[in-house]
Amino acid sequence: MENSSQVYTEFLPISRADMEARGWEQLDFVVVGGDAYVDHPSFGTAIISRLLESEGYKVGVLAQPRYTDCEDFKRFGKPKYGFFIGGGNVDSMVSHYSVAKIPRAEDEYSPGGKGGARPDRSATVYTRLAKQAYPDLPVILGGLEASLRRFAHYDYWLDTVLPSIAEDSGADIISFGMGEHQTVAIARRLAAGEPVSSITDVDGTCYLTDFDHLPEKYVECAGFKKVASDKTAYAKACRIQMDNQDVVSGQIIVQKQSEKYLVQNIPAKPLVRWELDRVYALPYTRRYHPIYEAMGGVPAIREVQFSIIQNRGCFGGCNFCAIQLHQGRRVTSRSADSIVAEAERMTHEPDFKGYIHDIGGPTANFRFPSCREQMLRGMCNGGKHCLAPTTCSHMIVDHSDYLKILRRVRELPGVKKVFIRSGIRFDYLMADPDDTFFKELVEYHVSGQLKVAPEHCAPNTLAYMGKPPIQTFNKFKDKFYELSKKAGKKQYLVPYLMSSHPGSTLSDAVYLAEYLYKNHMRPEQVQDFYPTPGTVSTCMFYTGLDPYTLKPVFVEKTAEGKALQRALLQYYEPRNAEKVIKALKMTHREDLIPLLVPAEGRRAVQRSARRAEAAEVTIHNDGTYTVRPNGKGKGRPQGHAAPANRSAGGRQPSPGARFAPRSAPGHKPKNDQQKENTTWKNTNRKK
Repeated sequence: MENSSQVYTEFLPISRADMEARGWEQLDFVVVGGDAYVDHPSFGTAIISRLLESEGYKVGVLAQPRYTDCEDFKRFGKPKYGFFIGGGNVDSMVSHYSVAKIPRAEDEYSPGGKGGARPDRSATVYTRLAKQAYPDLPVILGGLEASLRRFAHYDYWLDTVLPSIAEDSGADIISFGMGEHQTVAIARRLAAGEPVSSITDVDGTCYLTDFDHLPEKYVECAGFKKVASDKTAYAKACRIQMDNQDVVSGQIIVQKQSEKYLVQNIPAKPLVRWELDRVYALPYTRRYHPIYEAMGGVPAIREVQFSIIQNRGCFGGCNFCAIQLHQGRRVTSRSADSIVAEAERMTHEPDFKGYIHDIGGPTANFRFPSCREQMLRGMCNGGKHCLAPTTCSHMIVDHSDYLKILRRVRELPGVKKVFIRSGIRFDYLMADPDDTFFKELVEYHVSGQLKVAPEHCAPNTLAYMGKPPIQTFNKFKDKFYELSKKAGKKQYLVPYLMSSHPGSTLSDAVYLAEYLYKNHMRPEQVQDFYPTPGTVSTCMFYTGLDPYTLKPVFVEKTAEGKALQRALLQYYEPRNAEKVIKALKMTHREDLIPLLVPAEGRRAVQRSARRAEAAEVTIHNDGTYTVRPNGKGKGRPQGHAAPANRSAGGRQPSPGARFAPRSAPGHKPKNDQQKENTTWKNTNRKK
């Protein structure tokens, strides 16, 4: 093992000048990424580029290239073997748009945190530009964005079904999953002179072909045109895809696209422990490139610079999570020595303050596969979950190995605190009969607040999420506060909650609000369900069907319904009072109004209701009309009604103002009428 105190400082080339400084005339591969260049193992571009470098290839990094033309793709000159392209750590559409499809101004993975540095659907755009720059060069497209779009998929932003990204982008190969095995295998074969068209047998990859060249044995799901027009066919295809993502039991999947057929080979084997150790020991600088310093740096590094990834994969299998289609449901983990060595290296970095922010992964407290049967026969199919609705009797529940690692890191010179921030799976923790880890978690590894993800409390909604019943969380919550009290610490749980998930009715949202009130919880951040490609929940959102039973599922798709559910999760906010009251009335739970709605909010809603009372409209003989609030004729204007005469141009009249139809030339409002009109406008602007 290398000297654990070594701190690396050299980045890979990002320009022609960097190449020449190394004495290189031509690169072997260019790695293109949708994020700014951050040389840290939490970033896909860093892992793939460092891995290729370790194989002896000359590699350049093209981060967030200009996308108006293909000139940036010629920056290094023509690479010898091809491009490896990824859209970024976060799906570009999720990065650019809120769940309400409102453009975001910020992008934490871009310089200065500013948006606009990468295009929508960056994986597709970059691939097309690489092909435009060098049509004869192979392009291997990987990363999260491509991985989750490898089949025909529902696109939330266009509200339609799109074909595989292999067809849209023109990539030669789609590498799905984490990609290390695929990257090495493809690079070696390209370097040996093999044409990319013949590289069709690498596990963890997809490619397009014609009917005559399909593999001998495969399972087929409905094609693009069928799933785009038939929601039942889409749901059935989703199940076939989910049931064949296990490295042991999965089969090759074929799905016809517009003309050609997509072939998904079986998933690549997860990296075993020594392979993971090797990947995380590569010479990352653990920093963003110096060119970003003047731009304000790259904000995404803050949370991960002093964090350690200890595992991959998650057998939790939440239906709304993309991990099972990307990283897979088999958990693999690094050795204790590898993790401790990385922590020790951190202590020598100049800006290390003694705090390691996280030792975790997709689920922090998973270290082993779910059970022995998983290793022999693969994961259970048909939508079965290891931890929901109850913990499977075959589950391996053991925190001892993880606990030993935390203890070793805590004892390192220069380390003051080791926190766990990537998420504890509380149901797995509660299944452990030994509470030693729980006690030490509370005493040493909580930074005042511990993030957990009950997501909801309504039984029906939790079942569609693939989450355990709320009683499991209640037991965890009570024990957490009990242990915190015994340790003499004031610590709090920060629950992740989701509104409008498929299956969640307005009554379910009210049930959740009541639960939060009774348990004195006031979540500061809540998330509307975001239908991203490649999840079971997105399939339910689009089809209205459970893909495992084909039974109908309620899906809230209206803007008003979503707003009501979201408001209920933050019922205590006065700004949400009107929506909360409306939701409670719609569900006949008026009894909760005094409990859930603050007095300030109730008063504001009452004032608004009075202002909204119907106005009296008087139509005069000359065709003009006068509007007065409820016929009172005095006092502050209380509201207005729609114009009684359509010829008035469809404008809303001001209270007490007199309007003439456009057909009455020469009519002018009196000065006092103009003044009252101005007063009404200003009053409404303040509100």
